[in-house]
Amino acid sequence: MSKNKLSKFAEMATYDHVVEAPFQTPSSPNHPLYGKWHEEFFHNSNPIVLELGCGRGEYCVGLGRLFPDKNFIGVDIKGARMWSGATEAKEAGLKNVGFLRTHIEFIDKFFASDEVSEIWLTFSDPQMKKVTKRLTSTHFLARYRHFLRDNGLVHLKTDSNFLFTYTDFMVQENHLPVEFRTDNLYHTLAAEEDNEVRQILGIRTYYEQQWIDRGLNIKYLKFHLPQAGTLVEPDVEIELDSYRSYNRSKRSGLETSR
Repeated sequence: MSKNKLSKFAEMATYDHVVEAPFQTPSSPNHPLYGKWHEEFFHNSNPIVLELGCGRGEYCVGLGRLFPDKNFIGVDIKGARMWSGATEAKEAGLKNVGFLRTHIEFIDKFFASDEVSEIWLTFSDPQMKKVTKRLTSTHFLARYRHFLRDNGLVHLKTDSNFLFTYTDFMVQENHLPVEFRTDNLYHTLAAEEDNEVRQILGIRTYYEQQWIDRGLNIKYLKFHLPQAGTLVEPDVEIELDSYRSYNRSKRSGLETSR
């Protein structure tokens, strides 16, 4: 590990608004903050919103600035990246923004039933090869149900046509109520008519700007996740993205995937 990374980890360890739990396993007990985030972390009863896979934390910080009446927690395992957002939140004095360093696979060990109101998935890895790793698969939606209030919101913002299409089919197959859907967020009149969507147009992360500069459309889907009902995977073949992240070509010669 480089000295720069070591110094970031050391600095972040002193931040009161960062919780570090990177060594969870399936047999680990629930975290001490489980069910206590309102009282012991934020010290208020405002709705809690998670950003899963927050990267540098820019979106989490941006949301925190826009919506001071909500609490935001950015979740990721990459501590050196998270340091950027955590430091920005600290310097800006944002008391409604926190960070949790852990594997998303174990997210249900940190939050109790009905403790979370909304989930944001911003530019998640589309995981075109393995369905159970997709953050909008039945594998993860079932986990979210453990702590997301009934009919809580899930926001997906992505450059990936594959992930957007897959999630769109997931929503249709499971009859999940859709509140907003667009395959071109920055070029749709509907975005100007929805007050919340209009506000989020001003938040652009470092990687999002890369996708926009490359001429990619940004897709956005906002849907509700009811507690009732059995979740099923859509039985469809979806065209793979022609690229991966950071200007790299896709690995596989395959054209579609389930």
